[in-house]
Amino acid sequence: MSTRRDFLKKTALFGASMVAAPSLMAGGREEGSFFVPGQEGITPAPAAGNALRISGTFLDEISHDIPHQNWGEKEWDRDFRHMRAIGIDTVIMIRSGYRKFITYPSKYLMGKGCYEPGTDLLDMFLRLADKHGMKFYFGLYDSGRYWDTGDLSWEIEDNKYVIDEVWQQYGSKYKSFGGWYISGEISRATKGAIDAFHAMGKQCKDVSDGLPTFISPWIDGKKAVMASGSKLTKADAVSVDEHEREWNEIFDGIHDVVDACAFQDGHIDYDELDAFFTVNKKLADKYGMQCWTNAESFDRDMPIKFFPIKWDKLRMKLEAAGRAGYDKAITFEFSHFMSPQSAYLQAGHLYDRYKEFFGI
Repeated sequence: MSTRRDFLKKTALFGASMVAAPSLMAGGREEGSFFVPGQEGITPAPAAGNALRISGTFLDEISHDIPHQNWGEKEWDRDFRHMRAIGIDTVIMIRSGYRKFITYPSKYLMGKGCYEPGTDLLDMFLRLADKHGMKFYFGLYDSGRYWDTGDLSWEIEDNKYVIDEVWQQYGSKYKSFGGWYISGEISRATKGAIDAFHAMGKQCKDVSDGLPTFISPWIDGKKAVMASGSKLTKADAVSVDEHEREWNEIFDGIHDVVDACAFQDGHIDYDELDAFFTVNKKLADKYGMQCWTNAESFDRDMPIKFFPIKWDKLRMKLEAAGRAGYDKAITFEFSHFMSPQSAYLQAGHLYDRYKEFFGI
């Protein structure tokens, strides 16, 4: 089973919605300014209640099924400023490499046939995180073999070298290096998952003197369908009870080396949020883990994948996370689906609606 991970086969579908990011934003707003001419004196939005604010985002530079925006450091610096403006204090490089494409010039991975990157994105992200006062989480390498075989234990061997290499070259150099993201995405009891999460989580903690680690699995709900397929839902969705039983076993096996779990929230329906979120928080509390939500800012309800989500849908998910008492909300992911300079025009509008709702 795969979700975001499948390549879109018909890239032409993106064309109609993509626009270049000009120096003046839509509506004539100057870059970096959030003043809208003619909107002076507008009544403030209603109170946000207990909705959980987004305070972290993935950085997806080794992507599978969303288009590259081909940003350089100037664009990334601007995006970090947009993130900071709404309270994002944590950035997570979703993976340091996938198959042969990598984010930093790893001697180990290039020695195994990976392509040398034109830019050291890891160094750039760490410098920008330092500059903007953010915490950076390093996402481990994904060889792709798990997606081919269904066995997560394949990922242990390469990451033995990657974890040590990255910590030695970058970890002590930047104050923003604040933790690790164990990037294997699972939804249920998966072959090798407990052993793999434990082995990689333990090594991350051992080399970095205990820096925090987290995972971001998906819930095997009705929307957990193949991204390359035409169906939006499936019949064989996991029940709340099954989800609780399986994740109780997984948490029991990893909680000593994994500090937080951020379940992806887009695979269940909006009227199922409270039931699943309650279970997630209950399990996290039981095992002394932080309960985060990965509030997906892209829409899974449309036949064209993937566009920025409708604001009301994101609002409902953040409100549910607040009701459940979650500790933190991160998103996949700001730069494509919420940024005012995204290739998607709709993303800047989502950013504006988010700011209005929270009175930012």
